Amino acid sequence: MHSKTYITVRYAETDKMGVAHHANYPIWYEIGRTDFIKMFGTSYSEMEEAGVMTPVLNLTCHYGKPAMFEDKLIVRTWCIHMTAARIEFAYSIKKILDNGTEVELGYGTTEHGVVDAKTFKPCNIKKKLPQLYEKMNESIKII
Repeated sequence: MHSKTYITVRYAETDKMGVAHHANYPIWYEIGRTDFIKMFGTSYSEMEEAGVMTPVLNLTCHYGKPAMFEDKLIVRTWCIHMTAARIEFAYSIKKILDNGTEVELGYGTTEHGVVDAKTFKPCNIKKKLPQLYEKMNESIKII
């Protein structure tokens, strides 16, 4: 199971040549990850209110073709691994052509720790947010 997030490349995200700067990809990953979490009936704000934070531990970005100003993009996000204290997401960014076909521009992953919002010590998401853990973990099996 994956989420689909639609983005149009904004002028502020590009350089003088109209090419989206590589630093935007992790931001687009975050937008996709936020939408992915929402698919399970919660939000990052609600996770934080429940005392859970998910700081990034690792990030990979593989760039293929450039995204350009005003390109219509689709970010697909899915969970590829989950334990009580870590979550790993994968992302695919594709350009949507006028005929509806898609061209891959890049892909990547992020790995997140699960920590207590007050102490920043590792915590158990299975105990703090059992329904979210169960639903996200089940989504891995669907892929």
